[in-house]
Amino acid sequence: MYSVDPFLTGRKVECVFDPFDLTQVTVYWAGRKVGTAVPQVIGRHAHPKAPPDEDPAPAALTGIDYLALITGADQAGRGEQLNLAALDGGDDPGHSEEQGGGDEGGGDEEGRR
Repeated sequence: MYSVDPFLTGRKVECVFDPFDLTQVTVYWAGRKVGTAVPQVIGRHAHPKAPPDEDPAPAALTGIDYLALITGADQAGRGEQLNLAALDGGDDPGHSEEQGGGDEGGGDEEGRR
């Protein structure tokens, strides 16, 4: 963003510059050189009567090591061995009967045909 002379406000101007060096921007109006554009410094805007920002007070230490708690829980979870038989219901005797019952049902359908 650049600033130009106030008399150019609302007028169409032509800016000539080197795209690799934006420190010099020449301004032309109505075919005549009228000056250079000055880079505008954009800062933080605040009302003059607004109180200045203050840094928050540092948080009080609780003495709890959350990282150690999370690491301990993760290690405990990884320490248990995976029981693959429990995943497919192999330990459940009722589950195997249901599978056998489903095969018998298939035989009944063939008998109905």
